[in-house]
Amino acid sequence: MDPTMETYGFISKLLGDWSQQPLHPASILFRILVAFVFASIIGSERARKRHPAGLRTFIIVALGAVFAAMCDRYMIAMAPPKASSMSYLFYRLPLISAASIISQAIISSNSILFSSKSQLKGLTTTVSLWATGIISLCIGFGLYDTAAIGFLAMSLCVGLFPALERWIKGHSSLFEIHVELQSRDKLQLFISTLREFGLKIEEIEYNPAYANSGLGVYTLQLIKGTKLKKQSHAEIIEALSALDYVQFIEEI
Repeated sequence: MDPTMETYGFISKLLGDWSQQPLHPASILFRILVAFVFASIIGSERARKRHPAGLRTFIIVALGAVFAAMCDRYMIAMAPPKASSMSYLFYRLPLISAASIISQAIISSNSILFSSKSQLKGLTTTVSLWATGIISLCIGFGLYDTAAIGFLAMSLCVGLFPALERWIKGHSSLFEIHVELQSRDKLQLFISTLREFGLKIEEIEYNPAYANSGLGVYTLQLIKGTKLKKQSHAEIIEALSALDYVQFIEEI
């Protein structure tokens, strides 16, 4: 076995010398296949949740990154032993991969959207798309161990962490609600009730769009008091929704 295989890790040694040859047909096919599978798994998770960048976007970004890395790998392998400084830079620097990373960043940034409530959306999809491209570059360069570890870590983040993230957000001290009262006259009563519950009002904003409806519609930023530390936002909102003068209430 080629001693340089030690540099590339366990998977390369397991596969054999062909896995590190830039133009070996099996090596090219294997790298494309691995990138395709990794991108499909991550992209399908985002697609199921109806995010802007879906399955095809992830696969295309991954394949582009793999081809960029393979081209750079070939250029480095083909570098003449004696070359001028400019030739050295041309052959030795991974210029195509660098351009690929910049392109990925531009494409990923287009996945960020703003909701009707001016909330930032698509940030997880954006960084997932960018990270998929980076992992695919590792595959293209033959760094299979690095790519495998990166894929497992990324899969853990996008697949298992959302439930933990929802729990943390649902029990945080600070949260924001949208509430529709029977009339604007009920606001003072509602504020008094919030204080009795143990909630501190950090900010309150009236929504004039409902001025002609007769309703009092507000956005409130609340902080949980000590006695509500163990209560989730959903439990608090459920209790507030039971008030007879509250027409509608939700967390935003």
